[in-house]
Amino acid sequence: MSALGDVSPDSRAEHSRQVAEAFSRKALEYDAFALDHPNLTRMRQRVYAHLDGVLIPGARILELNAGTGTDAVHLARRGYRVHATDLAPGMITALEQKAREPALEGRLTVQRCSFTDLERVEAGRFDAVFSNFGGLNCIDDPGIVTRQLGALLAPGGTVTWVIMPPICPWEWLALLYRHRRAAFRRLRPGGVIAHVSGVYFRTHYFTPRRIVRAFGPAYQVLRLQGLSLLTPPADHKEFAHQHPRWYRALAQLDDWLADLPPFRNWGDFFILSLRYVGS
Repeated sequence: MSALGDVSPDSRAEHSRQVAEAFSRKALEYDAFALDHPNLTRMRQRVYAHLDGVLIPGARILELNAGTGTDAVHLARRGYRVHATDLAPGMITALEQKAREPALEGRLTVQRCSFTDLERVEAGRFDAVFSNFGGLNCIDDPGIVTRQLGALLAPGGTVTWVIMPPICPWEWLALLYRHRRAAFRRLRPGGVIAHVSGVYFRTHYFTPRRIVRAFGPAYQVLRLQGLSLLTPPADHKEFAHQHPRWYRALAQLDDWLADLPPFRNWGDFFILSLRYVGS
């Protein structure tokens, strides 16, 4: 499959339409799924701790694929100013409802906008650009996004992306059941077809090296961490409840290995932060 930037405008538009439709439908159940989900909660806390280490106090943050606004609200409550964007109308509706919370005091603004079309962003330059939990895996060329960021970031600004890599050790357990195709699905050339709320679209998996290469020499790597290396991926909600001792042990191993090579390159996700230093 060609890079998204090389395919026809009609193909790109159809892909965007499919993604927007899928996640609009998902918006109705997105927040409910996160309730009483120990590992998803733990993963979010790991991401927030990572952000605390790279963000300046009171930073202006552009959030890509912000979903229903869980992260945007958390960051706004912490005193950051967040401009949250998403392509899916259903997600934007949920975001706008949360942005009306009086306690946020105008620190959360919302705009429907795709991360492939960031010239439409209305809120000026930012201290940071943030994308959580694999939204950027919906394109096959991360350079489509990275090439737009120089016009949006203040000098010294940071980028933190949470991306799904090709290697997820938990998924290798499928080999025990002789499901080789499921175990190595992330390694398939050209990506895989995702199924979200009855809609199908292609998704891709990126190594940290691929993402860093897409940013180029104008960015310096600050930190790389693996996320949910040995604990189950987010869609395995019941594991922590059914096997609490196993879950606690695996979570401790995750925390210990997260910053070590090569483990920091693997997992359900990795967290990568870079600083914009200019050309």
